[in-house]
Amino acid sequence: MEVKVLSSKLVKPAYNAGATPATEYIPLSIFDRVTFQMQMAIIYAFASPAPSTAAIEKGLAAVLAQYRAFAGQLGVNPDDGAPSFILNDRGARLVEASMDADLIDMAPAKPTPELLKLHPDLEGELEEVVLLQLTRFRCGSLAVGFTSNHVVADGHATSNFLVAWGRATRGFPMGLPPVHHHKDLFKPRSSPRVEHDHRNREYYLPSPTNVIGHHGDVADNIVIHKAHFTKDFIAWLRGSASEGRGRPFSRFETILAHLWRTMTRARDLSPEETTTIRLSVDGRHRLGKPAEYFGNMVLWAFPRATVGDLLNRPLKHAAQVIHDEVARVDGGYFQSFVDFATSGAAEKEGLARSAVCKDVMCPDVEVDSWLTFPFYELDFGTGSPSYFMPSYFPTEGMLFLTPSYIGNGSVDAFVPVFQQNLQAFKECCYSTE
Repeated sequence: MEVKVLSSKLVKPAYNAGATPATEYIPLSIFDRVTFQMQMAIIYAFASPAPSTAAIEKGLAAVLAQYRAFAGQLGVNPDDGAPSFILNDRGARLVEASMDADLIDMAPAKPTPELLKLHPDLEGELEEVVLLQLTRFRCGSLAVGFTSNHVVADGHATSNFLVAWGRATRGFPMGLPPVHHHKDLFKPRSSPRVEHDHRNREYYLPSPTNVIGHHGDVADNIVIHKAHFTKDFIAWLRGSASEGRGRPFSRFETILAHLWRTMTRARDLSPEETTTIRLSVDGRHRLGKPAEYFGNMVLWAFPRATVGDLLNRPLKHAAQVIHDEVARVDGGYFQSFVDFATSGAAEKEGLARSAVCKDVMCPDVEVDSWLTFPFYELDFGTGSPSYFMPSYFPTEGMLFLTPSYIGNGSVDAFVPVFQQNLQAFKECCYSTE
């Protein structure tokens, strides 16, 4: 099935007063500098009658006037050479397309390479921060393929933008404006104290034998399995993991603990190997910053266990390891990172950010949880989307957790696994052992 591109244009901010504000340079924060350099990609589906292109475009122009970073570019400040977001109102790329097929034909139960057709071409060097494609189907449905540069905004900030975009399209107030980074926002303590091993968590020391990144054409051997966890199954998992514990583990902690053990068992790893999770921890509340902060304010927790320990002990153990490690990434941890990242030690020692896109995570796992983001609140005037899902990310071991479109508390997990491990994963994914 081929997608027919009808048009491609830049949508620029529409300011109420008509006058375009001056170009601004927002310096990258220490959190922007250590995050993943990648395009975040989401697919939304809207059933017929779908919102009109004109309404969506008008709302986009309105919201970009408030979220100027998504209409700008990445570059450097000519005054001091600092890497920056350039608020120059270049605009967001909007592609209109159509497909002579029904949406159900392009909306499989799991992400496949076909989904990439629902995004603008992302190959090569991209000049825009945001690119989106509106693909209309024979059945009257609409797919919105949204991508944004992760260096500019994390998931929290991006979800704020998406909700505001829907509100602007419907003619409602967009809510509180975004708060941008400035050079005095993340300051070290008067007596800096580096209390954690940031050199081996947010950073690493590159060496010729320590190559992180892409290795060959392994994507051909990776399939993305969609695991659906019902509300009842999740309740059973939580009850099992939390037995004898005063306060039950969260839904996220329990599902992740289960998937960690399931992935590890399906990979058939040796008991002596160590497996680690990389999971994002939002610093806004921990650092006392506003929820409207627009940019990145995320660090990572790294729960770790031996394979033998993880599989031979009950689910409760895995959930406790996750809980304890996330708890360690508190306000003090974030401030320790600020003290280290502003000291110049990383640059002096030649350290590189550890947040690098890979093809294979094994024996480790990475998780992006969208369970608390209000993605279903993107309403262009015809109601919430029928569903949303991550696009095609064939990285073995990189999990995405999303609320199910059913809307009853069930959860969908998108799990990239090697072909040879898929059957083993399916066999133990719903096990009550």
